[in-house]
Amino acid sequence: MEKVIVYTDGACSGNPGPGGWGAIIYGDENVSLAGSAKRTTNNRMEMTAALEALRYFDEPTEVHIHTDSAYLSRAFTDRWINKWQRNGWKTSSKKPVENQDLWKALLKEVDRHDVHWVKVKGHADDERNIQADALAVSAMQAQL
Repeated sequence: MEKVIVYTDGACSGNPGPGGWGAIIYGDENVSLAGSAKRTTNNRMEMTAALEALRYFDEPTEVHIHTDSAYLSRAFTDRWINKWQRNGWKTSSKKPVENQDLWKALLKEVDRHDVHWVKVKGHADDERNIQADALAVSAMQAQL
């Protein structure tokens, strides 16, 4: 199974507002992915970046996703997503989980791959995180 490193980020002007996402896949060759939405949230863009990165791979792959989104990484590392599923996609306060469409799509992709979630500090000195952020911001600015 191939092993790759992926850095993802999302950006939003307003929340909700125009948004963008970026992902950089570091493997045999580096691949940059990006996209945008006219009206979205930062969380949706963070999730979309990871989702689109995972969808990029045709074959099962060991993917180490680096994200500065605690919401995204902790949903998997702290197994929030398992609890949400068991509770019929309700939070511990019995409210519907937001972004269910993206969570369900992410689960489908996570099942295909060996995914490792790595939380990085946002807007720090991590060059790869800065590059993913630049992709997301550039994609967002196309919607302004």
